Amino acid sequence: MLAESGRFDLATEIVIADIDVQRLRLERMRTGTFNDCAAARGHPETRFRRVPFSHTPDFADRGLMRDIPRFPFVPNTPSKLDEDCYEAFNIQVEGLRKRLTTTGSKHLVVGVSGGLDSTHALIVAAKAFDRMGRPRSDIFGFTMPGFATGEATRKQAWALMKALGVTGEEIDIRPAATQMLRDIGHPFAEGHPEYDVTFENVQAGLRTDYLFRLANQRQGIVLGTGDLSELALGWCTYGVGDHMSHYGVNAGVPKTLIQYLIRWATRTNQFDADTDAVLEAILATEISPELIPADASGAMQSTQDRIGPYELHDFFAHNVLRHGLPPSKIAFLAWHAWRDASAGRWPMGFPEDGRNAYDLATIAKWLEAFVWRFFQISQFKRSALPNAPKVSAGGAVSPRGDWRAPSDGTATVWLAELKAKLPPV
Repeated sequence: MLAESGRFDLATEIVIADIDVQRLRLERMRTGTFNDCAAARGHPETRFRRVPFSHTPDFADRGLMRDIPRFPFVPNTPSKLDEDCYEAFNIQVEGLRKRLTTTGSKHLVVGVSGGLDSTHALIVAAKAFDRMGRPRSDIFGFTMPGFATGEATRKQAWALMKALGVTGEEIDIRPAATQMLRDIGHPFAEGHPEYDVTFENVQAGLRTDYLFRLANQRQGIVLGTGDLSELALGWCTYGVGDHMSHYGVNAGVPKTLIQYLIRWATRTNQFDADTDAVLEAILATEISPELIPADASGAMQSTQDRIGPYELHDFFAHNVLRHGLPPSKIAFLAWHAWRDASAGRWPMGFPEDGRNAYDLATIAKWLEAFVWRFFQISQFKRSALPNAPKVSAGGAVSPRGDWRAPSDGTATVWLAELKAKLPPV
C-alpha cells in the first residue's frame, strides 16, 4: 500500500504516490506467471478502455515523497512487527524440530558465545525441544573461550545456559590454538602480538572442529548460529569454521531482525523472568567476534567498526536479494531512508540513542564495501551452505532458494555502475 484516500470523506481528493516502475519491471521479469495469466485470459490488457488526456508536467524535481523504511526486514508498524516475529520464530522452531525428528538425533550441540546469534539459536533450540516434549538437558551448550573472550560475554553465556536448563560445558581452546599456531610457525606462538586472519581463523576453526567431534561423541548434530547478514558479507570462517554446521537455523535471519526476535521472545513471555533478564543484558552488548585481544585502551574488537553498520548492510542486502536493484538506486533509496534520524517511523521500541543518520558519502562507502564483499569474495561460501529455513519474504542467500550465483563472479560491473551514477561526494 503506497497511499490511500480518507475513508467516508465526502470531499474531493487526489491520491498521489511515487511508483517505482523499475521494481515493477524487475518483478515481472522474475515472475513469468503475469504473462501466463494474461495469455490464459486472452490478453485482456489489449481491451482496456483508454482515456486520453494532455500530459503537461512542469518537470520540477519534487524529490521522493514515498516513505522508505530504514529496516526492510523489520516492520515499523507494531502489529506487523509482532506478526512477522511470530512467523519467523516459529518457522525456525519448526524447521529445527523437523530436522531433529528426521535425523533421530539424541542430542543437539551448539556453541554459546554470549552474543546475539548463538543466543537466538539457543532459545530456538529450547523451544523446539519443549515442543517435542524432550528435556532441554538434551541440548549441549559449549562455551569455548579463546584469546580475546571477554569475561562479560562468558558470564552471559553461562547465565543463559543455566536459565534455560540446558547442559552447559566449557572447553578452553587456547592450549590447542597455541599448539596449532606453533605447528604452522605463526609469530604469536613465539610471543609476538600478530593478530592476522590466520590468528582469528585458528580460533574459529577449532571451535567448530570441537563441536563436530562432540556431536559425534554425543550422538547429536551441530546447530549453526551464523545469520543472513554475515553470510551476505562473507563474515564467517569457511569450512571447518562458523560457516559450517549440520543445520543453520539462523541463516535466513538478518542481524537487525535477530535483535527484534529476541525482544519479541521477552515481550511475549516465551521464557521465564530469569531468562528474559539474561536476554536483555545480551541485547545491550557490543557486537564483536572476540578473536583479537583488547587494545591499549581496553576497547574490544568491533565488527561494525571493521565492516560497517549492519543496519545499512541489511538495507543493501534486502534490495539486492528481493528486488535486484542496481547499486546507484540502492544508494538513492538508502539516502532517503537514513539521511534524517528525526524523519519517518522507527520500529517499535527502538532506543533513542541508537537512531543513526548517514550522509551520502557514508552510504556510498559502505555500499561499495558491501558490493565487493557480496559479489566478489563471498559467493563460494554461500554455494556450500548447510540446510537452513527461509524465514522472511525479504530474501535469503541459500543456493537452493532465492540466490543462485557463480562462485567465481566479480563485482566489477556493480562497482562501475555505482561510481558512474553517484554524484561526487
